[in-house]
Amino acid sequence: MTHLTVEASGGIGPAPGGPAAPHLLEVRELFIEFHTRDGVAKVINGVSYHLNPGETLAVLGESGSGKSVTAQAIMGILDIPPGRITGGQILFRGRDLLTMEESERRQVRGKEIAMIFQDALSALNPVFTVGFQITESLRRRAGMSKADANARAVELMDLVRIPAARSRLGDYPHQFSGGMRQRVMIAMALALNPTVLIADEPTTALDVTVQAQVMDLLGDLRRDLNMAMILITHDLGVVADVADRIAVMYAGRIVEHAEVHDLYARPAHPYTKGLLESIPRLDARGTELTTIKGLPPNLLRPPSGCTFHPRCPYCEEVCVVRVPPLMQLGNDRTSACHFAQEVLDGTIE
Repeated sequence: MTHLTVEASGGIGPAPGGPAAPHLLEVRELFIEFHTRDGVAKVINGVSYHLNPGETLAVLGESGSGKSVTAQAIMGILDIPPGRITGGQILFRGRDLLTMEESERRQVRGKEIAMIFQDALSALNPVFTVGFQITESLRRRAGMSKADANARAVELMDLVRIPAARSRLGDYPHQFSGGMRQRVMIAMALALNPTVLIADEPTTALDVTVQAQVMDLLGDLRRDLNMAMILITHDLGVVADVADRIAVMYAGRIVEHAEVHDLYARPAHPYTKGLLESIPRLDARGTELTTIKGLPPNLLRPPSGCTFHPRCPYCEEVCVVRVPPLMQLGNDRTSACHFAQEVLDGTIE
């Protein structure tokens, strides 16, 4: 068994002197800031998480929490400037992506780690057919002939359950529904058989029925292709049947990490508790929805102490003056709250 220690700034890492965990992908103590006209926004503050072969990690949080920025850093597509990585490592198969030459990084991007973007209509080029966009990487990076690439594109479109795939190769993005455009994006991401798939808000702007279909598809593909997946979302409702573990982010930090069923049953951070309580329930019709008061902090001028304290119903003086460390609550279970055990036990008022 790997010995773990909790890192105060935001994640789980190997204990000093202990064996390194054989993680497929590991983000270690990542710090990212953006330089703006109004000052420096520290958007990622010591984020650490890991992904093992064949599993799904859901990264959950409100808009602006740093979920997508971390994914962009993993992919090597972060806008620099204004972004700047000021510390940390991103290890893939034990090698630090941040220290690789760009030519090496390009070999990893797409072939080993691929990404689905949240707005398929913007991500797809409107002036090229979907067939051309799916086959481009196959021709340029896998060296396939046009005929072989087209045949592979049909296979990929069949794989993501696009009806009449062969006849739709020549269609343009606007001729597809939102759900079908997202399937095209998934097909493009799978073209080079990646080991890790990052899905950034894959159900944004889709209706509830289509959301469920896309999530079922991603879950099936992960199992059938034995991929590992990072699912980025703000919606707890879409991850319950897909994720193995959940990392909850707030204001650029991991504030809770747990196996999915443990987190749903007994949250250990007030923010996670608030998110769970805000989900509409069929057995609570006619009652007012629970909300988390206030707004996420301005990262140009973040609050002192725990960044969640202005919105937290359990805030005490210590929360205002001291940043809570990420505390170990059990095997692979952590929470960055001064009263994490009380929240977990349900004894806090």
